[in-house]
Amino acid sequence: MKYRKLGKSNVSVSEISLGCWTMGGLNWVNGNPNGWANVNESEIAEAINYAIDHGVNHFDNADVYGNGKAERMLARILGKRTNNFVIATKIGWFPGTAEHAYEPKHIRHQCEQSLINLKRDYIDIYYFHHGDFGENDKYLDDAIEVMHKLRDEGKIRLIGQSAYSHADFVKLISKVKPDVIQSSASALDDKYVRDDSPTRKMLDEYNVSFVAFGPVAQGLLLGKYHQGNPPQFEAGDHRANAERFKPENLAKLEPKIEKMKNKFGPSNQELSRAALQYLLHYKQVGSVIPGFRNLDQVKSNLSGMDNPLTQDEFDFIKQIFAE
Repeated sequence: MKYRKLGKSNVSVSEISLGCWTMGGLNWVNGNPNGWANVNESEIAEAINYAIDHGVNHFDNADVYGNGKAERMLARILGKRTNNFVIATKIGWFPGTAEHAYEPKHIRHQCEQSLINLKRDYIDIYYFHHGDFGENDKYLDDAIEVMHKLRDEGKIRLIGQSAYSHADFVKLISKVKPDVIQSSASALDDKYVRDDSPTRKMLDEYNVSFVAFGPVAQGLLLGKYHQGNPPQFEAGDHRANAERFKPENLAKLEPKIEKMKNKFGPSNQELSRAALQYLLHYKQVGSVIPGFRNLDQVKSNLSGMDNPLTQDEFDFIKQIFAE
């Protein structure tokens, strides 16, 4: 496993790390599905221990993943080993009884609760989970102040910002001054890290690292689903109504996945290597954090960990998904 330093910090993380969203299981937030079906803790533990044995040192969590369930499960699995790893968690999608999740007192409360859940004295990376700081950014300045106080108090080591638009990142990077930012990225959509994009320019200017979730596009880049085999998701699984899984969109993707199979091979391991190493080709990417539910998925994701793409392979993938 190779490791990359995050931004200007001295914190290094495994190029391929693990996203813990699936560990929260089925979940609803404000009446909306926010979870994953078919999660078994013993299978999760087996997968995590395999990942650790193969060099993974970074786990990405959030208070909203199962409303604390994923944090508590990770703590049980890591046990006394927990301080050997870089643990990230987030604040923002779980408001509790607060009017807004970024109220300063709520941020502090959730930080303390995450520390209890994770059974730790500090959080390595604490993210704002989204870029909505209320009407007219009502909570922005106070939220930033409390986040920096938490760092000064030693409760967190690095500040992170997750968001879902160039506009949010351009606005927030200069104000929040995060060490790392996070969003969705894959060969299907690399807009935040591609050359000359607004967010990429901010990454370079402020020396901030990018952590990519969804690097295999929830299985789409592995050819897992196609028009003749559309996925069937349980109620409460957030993917159930996603546009990307509708038959007409799967049909558009199929010929591109066939080109990937012809170039790299048809197996999950070969396609996973292509997908993950595509993002890691960008030096601004500090880590990719594919989700997982079992050992086979982690083995697949780690199979190409020391096999980066050649420039020709990178250009091939980029051309396919630009078409």
